[in-house]
Amino acid sequence: MARYAHARYHARYAGRHSGRHFAYRHYRHIARGSRWERGVAQTQAQGFADADDGVSPSAGFGDMGASASSNVVAEARRYLGGNPTGIGSLWCARFMNLVLQHTGYKGTGSDAAASFANYGQRVSGPRVGAIAVMGRRGGGGHVGIITGIDASGNPIMISGNNGNRVKEAPISRGRIYAYVVPTN
Repeated sequence: MARYAHARYHARYAGRHSGRHFAYRHYRHIARGSRWERGVAQTQAQGFADADDGVSPSAGFGDMGASASSNVVAEARRYLGGNPTGIGSLWCARFMNLVLQHTGYKGTGSDAAASFANYGQRVSGPRVGAIAVMGRRGGGGHVGIITGIDASGNPIMISGNNGNRVKEAPISRGRIYAYVVPTN
């Protein structure tokens, strides 16, 4: 009976909200080891094999491969919920430079998100550990690190200055205009 009530609650909630939002925000309510959770883990492990050219999630990281991409993601996740830059606004690029520096890469040295569009090596689609650059309505931009993909095929990204903190959330793929991977 509890299972039926749980399913009814989620069906009602999903009716008022987009499926992508529902699937991402409420993943914590799914039991550990469930079919849905295993599917997400498998999708992330495959690392966007279906994206554009079918290249592995670590493509573009040279000899360091998957290790480099996971190091960048792990370093960014250390700061979830906080603001390691000490800046009150417009600090997503500063956060990106901090993460790159802590993982042995030289960043752009700029506080402009758009500076990352010409950084490193451009790749054709999302990859775990890649840097995503996007525009914002009203000018400016935003930058973050790809950590996975949601059920709707949108990249999940960790970024600074997302709600004035480091946050991991899905981003509409249409907003992203460049994917790059760091190189030294």
